[in-house]
Amino acid sequence: MAVKLRLKRMGRKKRPVYRIVAADSRSPRNGRFIEELGYYNPLSDPMTIVVKEDRAMYWLQQGAIPSDTVKSLLKSKGIILRLHLMKRGLDETKIEEELKRWEILQVEKIKRQAEKKALEKEKAKAKKKEQEQKESAEVAPAPVEAGKAEDEPASEPETGKAEEAKEETPAETPEPAAAAEETSEEKEEKPKQEEAASEATDKREDAGEEEKKEVTEATRDAEKEADESEEKKEE
Repeated sequence: MAVKLRLKRMGRKKRPVYRIVAADSRSPRNGRFIEELGYYNPLSDPMTIVVKEDRAMYWLQQGAIPSDTVKSLLKSKGIILRLHLMKRGLDETKIEEELKRWEILQVEKIKRQAEKKALEKEKAKAKKKEQEQKESAEVAPAPVEAGKAEDEPASEPETGKAEEAKEETPAETPEPAAAAEETSEEKEEKPKQEEAASEATDKREDAGEEEKKEVTEATRDAEKEADESEEKKEE
């Protein structure tokens, strides 16, 4: 049976807490396990890691294979380093000395990480201040526009007067109505004028025809008289 050191998920939804367990490699992630070796909370600041070192060392010496996450957790607690030194055949005193040096290095590393985080926070605050200053500088011209908006209502009475004048103008200009009446009268008179003009043209045509008739009759009489006079001369 291959034993594996891995994490078993616990806790609520989106609030995970893990147990470090020794389990059969064939069992599922949250299935049955052989032994609990500690727990790991990634949400706390700083994250909490609690491991039973003697039991972890036992399973590692028995050939248990840690998962990548569990291996990194055991490294942070110095257990992997202890196992490596024991495999090299060092005495307990030398192993303790090496572990103390490693702990000092870890403390310095933690300090450097804390300083780095503090610098990042300061930079983020400085950026926020710069952005706020830029936004305030961009918003500064707004009061001038507000002043203009306050001046604009003063022109409203003038526009009201203009509207009143427009409303009054229709009462003062009845001329278009009178003009419309005149045009209607002219339209009524036009047919009469046209009838009179047609009657006059008819009369002229009749008079012309009568004159033509008279002229033709006169020419006929003159021709008759001329013929009679010629007959008389021949006789």
